[in-house]
Amino acid sequence: MTLGQRIAQKRKELGLSQEALGEQLSVSRQSIYKWEADSSLPEIDKLIALAGLFSVSVGWLLGVEENSTPQNTSQKADTNELNEAQLKMVEEIAARYLDARSTPKKRRIWPYAAAAVVLIAVFVNLFSRLDQLDNRYSSLQDSVSNIIYTVNNQIGGISDRVESILKAQNDLTAEYDSGLLRMELADNAAVFSAWAVPKTYIDGMTAEFVADSDGTIITVPAHLQPGQKFAAEVACPLSDTITVSVVFHLPDGTRQTQLLDTYDYLFTGSFPSVSINDHLHLFGEDVEDHKLPLKNCYIGIRPVNDGKGGAQIVSLRVGLFRNQTLVAWAQPCEKPNNYIGFEGESFYRIPDLVLEDLTDQDVLVFAALATDQFGRQFMVYEIPYVVRSDNASGTPYLTYPDKVTLDKDPENWIFE
Repeated sequence: MTLGQRIAQKRKELGLSQEALGEQLSVSRQSIYKWEADSSLPEIDKLIALAGLFSVSVGWLLGVEENSTPQNTSQKADTNELNEAQLKMVEEIAARYLDARSTPKKRRIWPYAAAAVVLIAVFVNLFSRLDQLDNRYSSLQDSVSNIIYTVNNQIGGISDRVESILKAQNDLTAEYDSGLLRMELADNAAVFSAWAVPKTYIDGMTAEFVADSDGTIITVPAHLQPGQKFAAEVACPLSDTITVSVVFHLPDGTRQTQLLDTYDYLFTGSFPSVSINDHLHLFGEDVEDHKLPLKNCYIGIRPVNDGKGGAQIVSLRVGLFRNQTLVAWAQPCEKPNNYIGFEGESFYRIPDLVLEDLTDQDVLVFAALATDQFGRQFMVYEIPYVVRSDNASGTPYLTYPDKVTLDKDPENWIFE
């Protein structure tokens, strides 16, 4: 049996649905489905959790052990405590001091000098032993660090071996490859090349390649080439999450699916970029009476970088936004005379205004609505400001947010 078949068997024995098993493992039902269909592999921590939930060993799940019962072993470690030699030396010194105080007073100098010499010798010996103890402690720390490093390496090696076992067990291909050929931005499409050689070829076998672009499924029949190699080009909508898989169709009607590659952030990465520089520097600015006057507010725009696929910005509209709602558009202007440097920046000026009724958690940001030559629009923005009043005086002020994620889709901004 494969890993997926073993997971399905144990799940059914426990009377769990795919959704119920997913809830116990904090994964989606789709993940359970893909595991059981052998189209994806559980991560190491999920594999261990499955073994515990099913009361089987990880080796049994992987198909490398016949015994399905996990074995738990425990070992008792001996502990050794440091000796108290140093404390005893201190106690001895204190006892001698008390004995000296209780003896009859005789005004002789040499006993005190001898005692001083003895004390000095004792303390020298004590500090010497403390140094030795400190060196031993440092050596112990080094040994512990080495042990931790070795254990971590061993754990990493075990994880790599487990992943290798999983991959070898679930791979349906002897060889495969896929890659991004091009992006057709005018049509918002990505085109991939893909090929795969089945591990076991059967006469009459066919194949197809499947692209899943953020839930949109595109299926393309594969062409059989010499060397039992199936190949095709797959075009699908451009998005930030695209997977490419191969599906083998056996003569008896059986379908076998294997994930080939995952492509992330292609859509976001296809947009050209631009840097916005807020020259007003509002960080720490007080918001008295919930009002913030803005004067001589200049915004700098750095040169645009080409995006993937040759995308370039053809127009920009720069403005000040409050909670993603337009406050005022900025107008292009010359660089102010008192500005030194900033070569290559294009300048915009926000009209003088007063922001009123500011409250905690209001988000202020200088942003631009950008359009590329393909007519696609997106938002670019500077680091936003938030209003807070958690200082000692209770006076609201502007600061940077701990975490604020602004939307890049203009559909979620208000421009009126």
